[in-house]
Amino acid sequence: MSTMEAIVETHGPGLLAYAARLTGGDFHRAEDAVQETWIRAWRNVEKLTEDHGSVRGWLMRVTHNVVVDQYRRRAARPEEVEMPEADPTWDDERSDEVLNVVFMRQMLTVLPPPHLRTVVEIYFADRTAASVADVLDIPVGTVKSRVHKALRLLRVALSESELASAA
Repeated sequence: MSTMEAIVETHGPGLLAYAARLTGGDFHRAEDAVQETWIRAWRNVEKLTEDHGSVRGWLMRVTHNVVVDQYRRRAARPEEVEMPEADPTWDDERSDEVLNVVFMRQMLTVLPPPHLRTVVEIYFADRTAASVADVLDIPVGTVKSRVHKALRLLRVALSESELASAA
């Protein structure tokens, strides 16, 4: 059995218990500290003899220093938080609304300006045909015929866009 194996076998359980106490019972951080201690011990295995002082004391001092370094590192950076599974900035309802607005604006570009103005007044300003006639200074029959033609143009444009997206 090599010297390092003997040191680990002799001092391992006690060192892990000591590290667990230092970390307040955080077993994972205690294991990390002990692993770092073993790395440092392996690098200095020739000095780890009773001739140079207490091996147990050296290991406990190194473990203590490693735990203190862990605390200092954590204190020097922001606290880690878990990312939520869903993106909190994403709102399906809002994105659908935005897509609908973009699509509607694109579709409305097929309308001639007088028909567009009439449709905007009827559907977006929520006016009656009579009030639109007053605002645009045109007869009520013209308002109705422009809306009818505009809706027909929009149906044709919509069916063309559906055909284009299917292809």
